Formats: sequence, C-alpha cells, structure tokens
Amino acid sequence: MLLELAQWLARDIRAFSVFNYITLRAVLAALTALAIGMMFGPLVIRRLAELKIGQAVRQDGPQTHLTKSGTPTMGGALILIAVGASTLLWGDLSNRFVWVALIVTLGFGLVGWVDDYRKVVYQNPKGLSAGEKYFWQSLIGIVASVCLAFMVPSQSADQAWYLFLDWVESGLAADLPPKADLIVPFFKNVAYPLGVFGFIVLTYLVIVGTSNAVNLTDGADGLAIMPSVLVAGALGIFAYVGGNAVFARYLLIPHIPGAGEMTVFCGAIVGAGLAFLWFNAYPAQVFMGDVGALALGAALGTVAVIARQEIVLFIMGGVFVVETLSVMIQVSYFKYTKKRYGQGRRIFRMAPLHHHFEIGGVKESQVVVRFWIVTMILVLFGLSTLKLR
Repeated sequence: MLLELAQWLARDIRAFSVFNYITLRAVLAALTALAIGMMFGPLVIRRLAELKIGQAVRQDGPQTHLTKSGTPTMGGALILIAVGASTLLWGDLSNRFVWVALIVTLGFGLVGWVDDYRKVVYQNPKGLSAGEKYFWQSLIGIVASVCLAFMVPSQSADQAWYLFLDWVESGLAADLPPKADLIVPFFKNVAYPLGVFGFIVLTYLVIVGTSNAVNLTDGADGLAIMPSVLVAGALGIFAYVGGNAVFARYLLIPHIPGAGEMTVFCGAIVGAGLAFLWFNAYPAQVFMGDVGALALGAALGTVAVIARQEIVLFIMGGVFVVETLSVMIQVSYFKYTKKRYGQGRRIFRMAPLHHHFEIGGVKESQVVVRFWIVTMILVLFGLSTLKLR
C-alpha cells in the first residue's frame, strides 16, 4: 500500500525511490508491527480480561502453572493484526507470495481462534477435537501446497497458472523445474527432484507440521514466541538472498523470483513477536493461545517452502522438533506398554519436553531461556549453510 504510494511519488521526488529496497521495507515492517503491538497490547489484554477470556490450565500439569488459570488468552490475535497490517502497509501487494503467506497465516489463525473460543466458553482445555482441527488445517495446507507447487518455480502468477494448465494437459505427468527440488544444505549440488505430487506432500507436511510443532511448544511464558522470532528473522535472510539473482547464484541456492518480498513479511513477524514478548515474558500478562501458535507455525513453514529451505527450517526449529517428538514418543510408548502390560508407562515425566524439566525441578524461566539459547545456536548453524557448501 505505502510502496505503491512511494512509487507514485518517486516519479516527481526521486528520494522516495529508496522504498523500493526490500531491506528498508523489512525494517520498517518490523518497526511498524512492533509499534502496533506495543500500542494496542494493553488495550487487547484489558479487553480480554473484561470478557473473561482466561486460560484453562490442565490439572495434571506442573503445579506452578495452576496460578496461571484465568490469565487472558487468545493474545495471538494481536500478533495477527500487527503482522497483517504491517505487511499490507509495506509489502508489495502485487507479489504472489505475499498473499499466499497472509492467507495461510490468517487461515490457521482462524482455526486456532475457534479452538481457543471453545476452550474459553466451555472451560475445556482440549478445545476443538483433534479430528476437527486436523481437517481444517489439512484443507488450508493442501490448497496452499497446490498453489505453491506452481508458484515457486514460476516467474509470475500468470506463468504459474500456465504451468498448472500444462501439468493438467499432460495427464498430471509434467515435472517441475529444478528450482522446486528438495535442497540438501552443506552440499553444492545435492538436490532431490520431488515432482508435483512430491512437492505438494512435502509442502503440506512442512506447513501443517510446523504449525502443530509451534503449538505444542507454546506451554510456558515466552517459550514459543522467541524461537519463532529468531527463526522468522533467519528465514527472512534466506528469502532475501533467494529472491536476488546475484546472491542466489553466488551462494549456489535456487533463485526464486519474488521470494525476496517474504523478507518484509518475516520482518513483520519479528516486530509483532517482540511486541508480544513484552507482555508474554514471565510472568505472562497474556497467552497467545492457538490463534497465535498455529498461525506462526504455518507462516514459518510457508516461508521455508517459498525459500526452498525446508531442511534448514528443521534445523533452526530444532526446539519445535524436539518438543513434538517428545509428545509422539510419550504417547506411542504409553499406548504400547498399556497394550502389552495392561498399564501405560511413560518415558518423560510429562510431555511436551519443557514440562518434563519443570516437573523435575527446573524453574520455568530457566527452561524458557535455555530453550532460547539452544534456538539461537541452531539458527546460527542454519545460517551457516548459506556459505558452507
């Protein structure tokens, strides 16, 4: 929106041409989202408290969490407002990736909002049933995956449409260009062709999987938001260099025309996330809820697919991965031992993993900060793949 205004003014006033630089708009998007979050944060928290939209806490969780019962939740709506408004202000609205990222983020946020609403109204910590939540996540994920399958290897939205038509006319046999391959980091020329269906499946798993992974991680004050901010910032760098033909050629990564605009989107996530952390830091004044966690995870997964850095996302989001694996291992082992021995047994004191440490006596604030440190290390390791090949 503001980019179009600046471009119009640049016809007469050359100084406005500076807004064509993605890096500047990314910084402005971050600052704008930060300002929106800081300005409206107290109002949103106060309104949520007035509406008695408080968090329902699991009785079988860490006892220190019982005091959090009633803390305003659904604060993730503030993140979505800040990200959406900032991206619309500073992003290139003619860019095909901007709209996909926004729609996926808001779509998953809507699923989370319904989930949180049921938790608040019915005072049920489980919210939406697993089947309902998975259905709507899958629907959005599949639609986004099909769109990105033809958008990523294309120069424009029009070319993506023609690529889709060619695929249909070929009897669903046409292949995708090499830039849509699965890129293996740390190697110069190692990439695996996915094909259309492989790309769709991978994209679906990345978007839906990351969304749920961030949601599982969101169980302590500030635990999910800071890693999301760090990973978003790093993905913004990958998107920028991937969208620049010169940098992409030099760093031996796929050049994805238009991907650079995701840097602005990531900048908005960083700014909104830092603003939310101001109110979510221990002891939290507000929780993001599923409306924020599901949306942030889906946003990170979408940007990773666009930048062709799915494996790097797996590395940088290691905390999300470990938290998810801890739940999968715990549930699987419990079911297995219950079937075999008649009584379920546990590997961890409680899952996700951060609860395991809390019940073991580690303070919540210590667990959170240590997980932040681990994420910082993993993000730096992921960024090193830009050069170490």
